[in-house]
Amino acid sequence: MKKLMSLALAACCAAAAAVPALAQNAADYPKKPIKIVVPFPAGGTSDVLARLIGQKLTASWGQQVVIDNRSGANGNIGADLVAKSDPDGYTLLLMDMGNLTLSPTLYPKLPFSPVKDLAPVGMLAYSPHLLVTSNSLPVKSQAELVSYGKANKGKLNFAAAAGTGSAPHLAGVLFAQKTGLDWGYVPYRGGAQALNDLIGGQIDVTMNGMVATYPHVKAGKIKLLAVSSAKRLPQLPDVPTVSEMVPGFVTGSWQGVMAPAGTPKPIIDKLNKEMATIVRMPDVREKMVALGADVATNSPEEFGAWMKTEIANWAKVISDANIKLD
Repeated sequence: MKKLMSLALAACCAAAAAVPALAQNAADYPKKPIKIVVPFPAGGTSDVLARLIGQKLTASWGQQVVIDNRSGANGNIGADLVAKSDPDGYTLLLMDMGNLTLSPTLYPKLPFSPVKDLAPVGMLAYSPHLLVTSNSLPVKSQAELVSYGKANKGKLNFAAAAGTGSAPHLAGVLFAQKTGLDWGYVPYRGGAQALNDLIGGQIDVTMNGMVATYPHVKAGKIKLLAVSSAKRLPQLPDVPTVSEMVPGFVTGSWQGVMAPAGTPKPIIDKLNKEMATIVRMPDVREKMVALGADVATNSPEEFGAWMKTEIANWAKVISDANIKLD
């Protein structure tokens, strides 16, 4: 009994000693360069935001921040790299979290778990999809689109920008499920090609990111029916949201940061606080608005709860559509 009590006392002392050690760890962090993995090619929203964040972190903390682009498999290659990295706060993941919430259902053989193997740091920004149609399609609103689609069952086609299983593709799947539409899906490797075919009339409808899409709307080349944000956009106050017709419909791009599971909580909290401060800086926010995104921050705990809810919600959408990727 005395031996057990001694062991228990030793364990308690070790645990107590660990608390100030972790606090000290966070106080000294970072002591060396930080790597931010972006699992998409250079030039996209995640990449631009990572570089903005990196520059500000370097200025604030005096350590270099390296951006490592590891694209492939809808972001899963880069995410897997981070999930298997040392949990010391020196390897981080910045990506569209919408993609990450789809992966557990889309990829039965996913080599990591977004919930178990990655720790949420915080959300940074959100940008909606735009629901747009070809000018040749005889509709002027999303209600007219639904009516036309039902009257011409099976004739409409939807451009799955960024490929099968991407966030824009599944936004179209969800819209069809909620409205009872039956349209065909045409996969594209990226939004630019999809938009070109939409302009040319080869494609009828798509949902795509605002930055790439809105210039074509402004130029009168395609028609904008709705935005997928929860509320109307201040810059487009006359454009309705999809949720005004389909309650609760919200899709888009959520940029966020994650670290390997097991990263000390004080370091997670320090990163969360600093990055939330950075994205609210006027010059950073101005550049984000130019990308069609706006600030959307939360705590690590709120971010983790959001992730779990989104994974569950999209699992049903994907399962009902019977979509699987290898």
